[in-house]
Formats: sequence, structure tokens, C-alpha cells
Amino acid sequence: MQALGHALTQMVKTFRQECPQLQQSERTTVHGADAMLLVLQLAMADVSKQKSGEFKVALSDVLMVWKHLLLHKLHLQPPGAARLENYDLILEAYEGFLKRTNTVDLVDIFSGCKELRGDSEEVVSPVQLFEFLTGNTGDSPASSMPSTPSSKSRPCSSQVKVAVRRVFCSYLSLLINTKNDLALALTLDVPSRSLGRQTFTDLKHAAQNSSTSLFLALTSFVRAIQLGGKGYAPAESDPLRKHVKGLSSFVQFLDNLEEILGETPDPSVCGTKLVSAIRAALVKGCSGEEAVRAAAEETAAELKDRLCQLYRIQKATSLAGGTGISPARPKAYAVNHATAYGGRETVKLLMALLDEEALAPPCANKAELLSEDQPVLNGSEGTCVLTLFRSPEVSTGSSPEPLKKRVQSRLDLLKLKVGPRSIRSQFACTYRDQEPPLNRVLHFPSTSQAPTCVHPAPKPKTAALEVLASDKPSSFECHTGTRVLAPRSGNAPLRGVPGPDNAKMTKGIKRKQADVDVENVQRDNEPPEKMKQRTKTKAKKKLIAGQATLSSFFRV
Repeated sequence: MQALGHALTQMVKTFRQECPQLQQSERTTVHGADAMLLVLQLAMADVSKQKSGEFKVALSDVLMVWKHLLLHKLHLQPPGAARLENYDLILEAYEGFLKRTNTVDLVDIFSGCKELRGDSEEVVSPVQLFEFLTGNTGDSPASSMPSTPSSKSRPCSSQVKVAVRRVFCSYLSLLINTKNDLALALTLDVPSRSLGRQTFTDLKHAAQNSSTSLFLALTSFVRAIQLGGKGYAPAESDPLRKHVKGLSSFVQFLDNLEEILGETPDPSVCGTKLVSAIRAALVKGCSGEEAVRAAAEETAAELKDRLCQLYRIQKATSLAGGTGISPARPKAYAVNHATAYGGRETVKLLMALLDEEALAPPCANKAELLSEDQPVLNGSEGTCVLTLFRSPEVSTGSSPEPLKKRVQSRLDLLKLKVGPRSIRSQFACTYRDQEPPLNRVLHFPSTSQAPTCVHPAPKPKTAALEVLASDKPSSFECHTGTRVLAPRSGNAPLRGVPGPDNAKMTKGIKRKQADVDVENVQRDNEPPEKMKQRTKTKAKKKLIAGQATLSSFFRV
């Protein structure tokens, strides 16, 4: 195992020495076995979305294609072997992601070194590299078998440590290669900046629209907000406007790391400061998680020691003949040429550290790496890279509401709507009551209930009916016992309710009715001449229409 590790290290060093002949950029970063598996999962999910419309893929399918991909790229598979379904599209998506993010995998490094040195000078055989990438080195054959994600209820401390170490290396990788979208995805919301899946989806769409990397789309938006002014600021309808605070915090943290990188000339001291700044951010953002804090402290101490060792090795090698690692040289006319020159040695040191991390043995449990059951580092629900790159589902409004809400809304509709009660003053007796609806006061009998008998002659019109026909409001009962409706005041006594006032009113009405009956009898007994004279007198006293009004007007 040690011999294989030494051979892989020599292969990567050869790649760094001959990097200008193999790559256009000198800041290309290397993907290890775990990162290659994550990129393959994203490529398969992308192809699945093109075919079926769903950005998801099964764990068993990823492991099967992973083995097929390694055999194909290492030329270990027979030429006539049957290919998997959509394998060509998956391979194209995988290679496109590596090219777009300015990264390479270990198989590409092996192929490049083989072309440069020839077949006779192979440091690592294809079979050895295949066994290393799949984890079948012979030390633990059962370690390559994936376990079920649901079997783990809580992440162990080693799993948290691996996740924390991956975050440290992702931050350092962004300082070297800002096009590394995978590194940005692992660090955007760690520690928590309230940047969830929706933020990452909006950022991904912005990068696709501008055909740039995620980091460039992010920094362009934040710089336009901070320095663009009113004329160049993004529109209010920009989806990233909702996440300005969290995105600005992330860019500010990376700016602080860039300042440390450019202002500290000693590479070992600069590397120590960078690791300390990342550790402080993780500890502050994950203050409630003791496991995360302990893992951050332990990982920071290990990385600091390793950076110091690598710097001593590079310094001794440079005295002997140079390290062969040459990051991008700044131009003499560039504005920040002094800062770039100051951080060149540190960039060499960080690249050597990240190359060692890429050569680390792959994760034994592939389900922990690819599934959603991962350690929680940002204070929210645990998620994996596949879930982060998957756009959240947009609600169409067609799904029904919960039964409890539907029942409550139906009960609210069935409730009687009681109108506002009017407040009456103590002088309510002076106001006339509001007329109630007819269906509560007047009960007219139907034609079927009306009496069928008809009187042979109409009854004579009595004085009581004359009074009822007059405009003056009155309230009484006729001698026939029929009740007559009349307007009443608010505090007037009700009909049919016993009381002293009602008894007095009934007696007065009966007395008046008796007087009217006596007058009618006397008139009937008068001679005809006297009745004619009385009729003429009434005709003389009768006024024409409007005469009373005119008389009262000219009476003054």
C-alpha cells in the first residue's frame, strides 16, 4: 500500500511539472476518488433529467456506472463489451463538468503522464489504479460494500471529521481555482449563512444564463450591489436580491482569505493563518455542535502541521533544483501584481496539500458519501450534493389542503353572520323602531285559507273605521275584537301585555266608542229635514284641496 501511494505521488508530481503541456491553466485542481464519484452522480442525474424530467439517480446505478467508467477510461474493458444505457451521454456530461470547472481526475492524470513518458515508464499500472479508486486494495475487501443509509440514525465522530476536513480543503481550493463549482457547493452555506437550496438554485440559473462559473456569477452580483451604483445595480426582480445578506457574507469571508494570502509573505505563516480563519468561522457558526467543534480543532491542528512539513520539503527541494510547481504568473502591468507575487509561494504550498488530499483512500461506505444521511454542519437539515444541485419543486397549487384546514374553512362558511348590534340611547322612546321584515309581522292568509262565505251586504262604515282611515296615528281595538296595527314608539307598551297603562287605555277607548254609538242612534232618530240641514252645513264647511295650507300661510 505504501509503494502504491508513493507511486501515485510521483505521478501527480510529474503532472505538475508538465502541466503546461497538458492543461491550459496552471491552477487546475485534482479530483480524488470521492470527488470523482460525486461528479459522476451529478452527471447521471443531469442525464436522467433530460430523459425523464427528474434530477435523481439510484445509488446502485451510480456504483454500477462508476465501475464501468473506470474500466472504460483505463482501457481494461474489452472493446466488444456491451455498454450501459445512456452511457455516452453520461460520459459526455462527466467530461463537460470537469472541463467547465477547470479540474481533472486521477485517470486523466494517469493518461497524460502515460503519453508523456511512454508505455515503458509506467509508474502505476491501470489495474493498480483501478483497485485504488474502487477501494479494492486487498486490505479490507468488505469495505467497498455500501451500507444502507437508513441504518445510521446519527453520524459518528469520524464521519463528522471527514466532512469537516472536506470543507477545509474546499475553502483552500477556491483560493486556487475559483471555477471549482463542487468546492463552492460544499462551502456556500457552511457555516450557516441562511443560504439553502433555493439560493443555490438561483445562483446556478444565473451562472447558466451568463455562461460563467458559480463563483463568478456570485461575485459579479455582489460587486454590482456594492459598487455598481444606481445605473448598474441588478434589477429588483433579480432572484438573487432575496439572498443579498448571505451572499455578501460569503464573498466577504473569501475576500478576507485573499487578503491573508496576499499580505503574508511567509508561506507557512500564511497557511497557518488561512486554516485558523476557516476554523474560527466553523466554530463560530456551529457553536451548538460539540462534535463539529472538536473535529474543526483537530483538523486545523493536523493541517497546520502538514503545511509546515510541506513547506520545509519544498524549501529543501527548491535549493536542490525547484519544485516544478508553477502557478499562474502575474503580469507586470496588472494592478494587483504585488499581491499576486506575494502569494505565489503560498499557492504552491496549498496546491501540494490539495494534491495529497486527492490521493487519500476513497470512502469505504459509498452510501455515506452519496446519500442524504450526512453530518449536519450548517445548523439545518443534512443534505448531500445531489440534493443541493436539484432544484426545489415549485408548488402548482393543485395539491389539496390538509383535511383539518378544509373542515375549518367549511365551518367558517356555515357560521351565522351576526350583524352589529345598534346602541340605543336613553331617549330611544322618541325614535321610531326600525321596521321589521314582513315575514315576521304580517301574516296574510293564503287563498286556500280565506273564508268562502260572502256577506249579502257591506257593513256600515263606523266611526272606528273612519279614525283608522285617517292620517293620525292611533292605537285601539274595535268592538268586533279585531286588532289594528299602528306605529308605536320604542318604549310604548305592547299589545296584549297586561299592565296598568294598557287597562286605562282600554277603558278610554270603550268610553269613546259608547259616545259614538249614542250619537249614531240620535242621528238615526232625527227627522229628514234636520238631516238635510246638517248635510248642507257639512258641505259648506268642507275645504278644497290645498285650501288649509294657503289659509295657514296668509293667516300672518
